[in-house]
Amino acid sequence: MAESFQESTMKHQESINPATGKVEHRVPLLDAAAVEARLRAAAGAFPAWSSRRLEERGAVLRKVAGELRSRREDLAQLMTAEMGKLRREALAEIDKCATVCDHYAAHAAGYLQSEDIATEAQRSYVRYEPLGCVLAVMPWNFPYWQVFRFLAPALMAGNVALLKHASNVPRCADAIGELLQAAGAPEGVLGVLHIDNEQAAQVLRDDRVVAVTLTGSERAGRSIAANAGEQIKKCVMELGGSDAFIVLEDADLDSTVDAAVRSRFDNSGQTCIAAKRFIVVDAIADAFVERFVAAASKRVYGDPTREETTLAPLARADLRDELHKQVQASIERGAKPLLGCEPVAGSHAGYAASILDNVGPGMPAYDEELFGPVAAIIRVRDEAEAVRVANDTRYGLGGSVWTADAQRGEAVACQLQCGAAFVNAVVKSDVRLPFGGVKRSGYGRELGVHGIREFTNIKTVYVA
Repeated sequence: MAESFQESTMKHQESINPATGKVEHRVPLLDAAAVEARLRAAAGAFPAWSSRRLEERGAVLRKVAGELRSRREDLAQLMTAEMGKLRREALAEIDKCATVCDHYAAHAAGYLQSEDIATEAQRSYVRYEPLGCVLAVMPWNFPYWQVFRFLAPALMAGNVALLKHASNVPRCADAIGELLQAAGAPEGVLGVLHIDNEQAAQVLRDDRVVAVTLTGSERAGRSIAANAGEQIKKCVMELGGSDAFIVLEDADLDSTVDAAVRSRFDNSGQTCIAAKRFIVVDAIADAFVERFVAAASKRVYGDPTREETTLAPLARADLRDELHKQVQASIERGAKPLLGCEPVAGSHAGYAASILDNVGPGMPAYDEELFGPVAAIIRVRDEAEAVRVANDTRYGLGGSVWTADAQRGEAVACQLQCGAAFVNAVVKSDVRLPFGGVKRSGYGRELGVHGIREFTNIKTVYVA
């Protein structure tokens, strides 16, 4: 039975430019009647959308990809204004969103093909059927990609969606809704909800919502998973990460350091799968650290719209302040600051490219996720200790191994307790491969064949 929705105590969401601190835009929160209208529209859209042929749904997704490419500059500019992303990184994000739409339009038929399984029956097979309306609770760090990573496969599978985006990127949320509308998606296939957390909890409790996906913090995941569990609703959780970047003694320093800088400082370090703990064997540690500091010091903070800027602000001032507390606490407990480790003077939300050495247990830089441009160096004796330290975390999203011996690297990668282990490559999401974590990094998978099947009814049909 549908719940009667309460009004929010908040009045609006604010779009604040992280580079200037200026309030660029305010978006009113939806009242109870507006939330109900979007729920009703989603429930009404599902029967017709799920009944469409895959080719028809794919045609809409291809049009979305075209809209993304044609509006690329404007969408990237909006992303930079709302969460501070470097312009070139913003443009790359838009391109990746278009790619995921094209990918599922092309491959959904194969991914969802019924599978015959031989039994004593005349015929027995497995079908993949859509579930219904899925609530998506999405973060600000990749304001388009995180949404399309879920949305493209979910829509191609025949589901409809409601989007509760992060409160600091409301215009990006609206832009996504406009893209779907421009591509000819029927009303209700995607409903954008400007709501607060309590309203989102009410939406999840509504019987018309059958599942939820969250990309966000461990705290948010715990809350939403508990709510979903109480309602016995399917959920996919992609939560925090503290990825290990293991450097073995035979690693090529030039390529490894270059990858280390990109993996830690791209997107100002605000990435769940960014390398955060650099676990380096003693034999090569001094040389690696010296080069790492030199390379990281070249990251130049500045206006994210300018090409010469290589380090953008954090998305919010409070996030910068929390990061600095973690850095200070780590230094007080014995970590050695080698670079930065302080806010950028005079900035609204800037934090310098930073490196901490001699990091160990009991420090936030070892035990917690540092969501910003701070690298933690952990020195270890050998490969065996590197693996032990890499797994000594409550997180398990990704990890990488750097060595001249690819076979050795693969053996180490297979020992890492994480959802994605890369050898001599920076951890990234790829539309062709499943993405997700273990331990407190969450559960379920996005992308690839596994991602599109997450929000389907894996149904057995048995004909005697």
